[in-house]
Amino acid sequence: MLVGLGLGPGNPELLTLRAVRLLKEADTVFVPGRIAKDLVAPYRESVVLDFPMTDDEAKIRSCMKENAKKIAPVAEKGLAVFGILGDPNFFSTFSRLCAVIEETHPGIEFRTEPGISSITAFASAAGVPVNEGFTVSDGTISDTKILLKVRKPKEKAASLAGEGYREFVLVERMFFDDMKVYRNAELPEKSDYMSVMYARK
Repeated sequence: MLVGLGLGPGNPELLTLRAVRLLKEADTVFVPGRIAKDLVAPYRESVVLDFPMTDDEAKIRSCMKENAKKIAPVAEKGLAVFGILGDPNFFSTFSRLCAVIEETHPGIEFRTEPGISSITAFASAAGVPVNEGFTVSDGTISDTKILLKVRKPKEKAASLAGEGYREFVLVERMFFDDMKVYRNAELPEKSDYMSVMYARK
């Protein structure tokens, strides 16, 4: 198994308890650079992988393949952890890395564990409370929405479908013992106050 592990925004005190546990349990911990290596150092030795900052797609692809060769043998036999700054599902290389590994090692299981992302950490660092809808973008055109506190998910999905959205996921009571995940036609009429909906065109 390969776990993409969020290490938070860079302060070791902002690592989650689950992150610390997984770092200790992993057979091998891989990281993409010196900052991540320093974050995990109190808990584990790590293997630093090269991820050059470039727009050269051929170079990125080649680098991904080389890193996949190092990670896959560990993930096939045990627990490989890839520690990454922020959260592994927000603007990170983890999803691309998984896609490359899956091409040659389709039997490997992948999962992610959240970390404090730069999006939420920014509000604390800047002293800017966010109490209304906002847009997060890396400059590309957005085809995705994330909505909080969705009480009538089926009705909301029908409304968004009129705007061209076609894929829907609702997570209710996230990471509680009674967490539920609904997709598309499974969306309920009503949901808990602690619900988050994902919509994609």
